[in-house]
Amino acid sequence: MTTTGTSVTASATATGSATVTGSATAGTGTLLRFALRRDRVLVPVWVAVNALMVLSMPGTLRGLYGTAAERAGLMRQMETNSSLRALVGPVFGDSLGALTAWRVGVYAGALAAVTSLLIVVRHTRDEEESGRQELVASGMVGRRAPLTAALLAAAVANAALALLVAAGLAVQGVAGALALGLGIAGVGMLFATTAAIVAQLTESARLARGLTAAVLGGAFVLRAAGDSAAGGDTSRAVGSGGGSSVLTWVSPLGWLENLRAFAGERWWVLLLLAGATAAQAAVAYALAGRRDLGMSFLPTRPGPAAGRLRTAGALAWRLQRGSVLGWSTGFLLAGLVYGGMTEGAAGLVADNERAREIIERMGGQAGLTDAFVSAMTGMLGLVAALYVVASVLRMGGEETSGRAEPVLAGAVGRLRWAAGHLVIAFGGAALIMLLAGLGFAAGYGHDLGPILGACLVHLPAVWVVGGAAVLLHGLLPRAAVAAWGLAGAVLLLGWIGPALDVPRAVLDLSPYGHLPKLPGGGMSWPPVLTLLLVAGALVGLGLAGLRRRDLTA
Repeated sequence: MTTTGTSVTASATATGSATVTGSATAGTGTLLRFALRRDRVLVPVWVAVNALMVLSMPGTLRGLYGTAAERAGLMRQMETNSSLRALVGPVFGDSLGALTAWRVGVYAGALAAVTSLLIVVRHTRDEEESGRQELVASGMVGRRAPLTAALLAAAVANAALALLVAAGLAVQGVAGALALGLGIAGVGMLFATTAAIVAQLTESARLARGLTAAVLGGAFVLRAAGDSAAGGDTSRAVGSGGGSSVLTWVSPLGWLENLRAFAGERWWVLLLLAGATAAQAAVAYALAGRRDLGMSFLPTRPGPAAGRLRTAGALAWRLQRGSVLGWSTGFLLAGLVYGGMTEGAAGLVADNERAREIIERMGGQAGLTDAFVSAMTGMLGLVAALYVVASVLRMGGEETSGRAEPVLAGAVGRLRWAAGHLVIAFGGAALIMLLAGLGFAAGYGHDLGPILGACLVHLPAVWVVGGAAVLLHGLLPRAAVAAWGLAGAVLLLGWIGPALDVPRAVLDLSPYGHLPKLPGGGMSWPPVLTLLLVAGALVGLGLAGLRRRDLTA
């Protein structure tokens, strides 16, 4: 026994010495291949969704604003509508390429940022929190190799997105397509390095994701406030040198719009993105070299000596209350913004037959204002699917991290444990849609009842997506990440399907395609009740699978 122990100790010492004396990034290639293999479903789906959102826009805009006069009229109207500028930014040119960059550029950059932060946190702090990184670090792996691999994985995803965007929009202008692709990828990499810094500061992957998402939300708010404040400035003409508020330049999303793809490109803005990314990466590497594995610069505060969580539901609430608060705040603010722009948006498209048709198709009715309200509440309902998936999959994180096992080893059964999380997931979806309705009604200044009905009618579809996530977690826990792909597909279909005049049979593949269109349209209970039954069946099958299978290690 002594000889064996000595051999093991000597081997471990030799391995540690090799790690210390070797390169700080030794083993990066192996970790990168492993990260790409783990993300072989999630990343391609999100990159494809983002690319399709951008590439589908020129065709849509060609139908909406087919003549130069219509496009020039749009630019004039945007100058006087501060609510719409806050939502989508200013228009810098009247070509189809410039309008594409205006309509989806900021949102594509934000989606690239979300994808990047998820990748980086997953392959850094998530790995440390689960204990896997400790096993990896015991081999011939450099101290900074995991961080390098995570950033390279994000770079691969953003490079693929940039290539798709540049190639797909090249027909609109090679220079503009390249600028937009590089700008979107640059925003993604900037927030990848932001996530890398936050991952060094916090002990919790959940907190790292939340804080980075909060930074992204702050960037969007600053950009929106800056664009709204800079209204009425005619110096935004193509090739002009000014016209943006200071607040816009504080935000990386403001840098993306001021790159002015297809409208006299400002290539030097890419240097801002590259410089900020390099600076943040340097900070992340410096922090990574100054802390122990599993530790952080902002350690979690110790809890009370006597536990105060007496039920599984209380524990689930404690774990997810930050997420619920963040989503609730975001939906309330989104409702206020959408409500405030309702009258202006209706006036913007009133004289454009094609735009009016799309809004009415999305809203499912002929009245333009009611159709716009229905379309915007429908968009909030689509985004709520992302919340419910994230909340349901929190159970998987508790399993794989080993935290669920000691809870289930006591008197708490699996169904009680899962029920706590599902109440937060499904009840939280109802809460955020309720707050969105309150915000919308406050911003719009009209009757509360119809607006709340328009928001809450989307809950059955949201719950069906959540039920699918429960089913995957219960029966195929290793494939549960596919729920993100389902949510992305539903979001993409609901967002661009009406604009592309997708056949009704395709739209009906989404649970949202069967919902009544409120306000203005008549309430139809059979499809709502059917979706509720489907959601209940999916949850029931998922819980049955959870009871029968082993916990995921």
